[in-house]
Amino acid sequence: MAKDVSIEQRRKARVRKAIRERAYGRPRLSVFRSSKQIYAQIIDDEKGQTIVAASSMEKANREALKTGADTQAAKVVGKLIAERAAAKGVKEVVFDRGAYMYHGRVKALAEGAREGGLQF
Repeated sequence: MAKDVSIEQRRKARVRKAIRERAYGRPRLSVFRSSKQIYAQIIDDEKGQTIVAASSMEKANREALKTGADTQAAKVVGKLIAERAAAKGVKEVVFDRGAYMYHGRVKALAEGAREGGLQF
């Protein structure tokens, strides 16, 4: 019997497939959001390595932000990941929203990354 695949898993696979087809060697900016925090990492899929990562769980962010689960926190994490990527020499990425819709915290993170200088 075939396994039941959830809607979220199918959406995630569909987005990941589209990203692989259009990446052209660029690293992937992957987003994960939980109910209380938001995380981002830039991944080089050819080498299978994480280049840089940032989250609302980091000590500086926990002290500065009211909560890790709002759009303000997501924007700060986006700017932080862009700053760290620039230090590593990464300027262009492809955005991987995963199974999440592009609005709210995911959109705020993307806008923060763009403000920080990442292009996608």
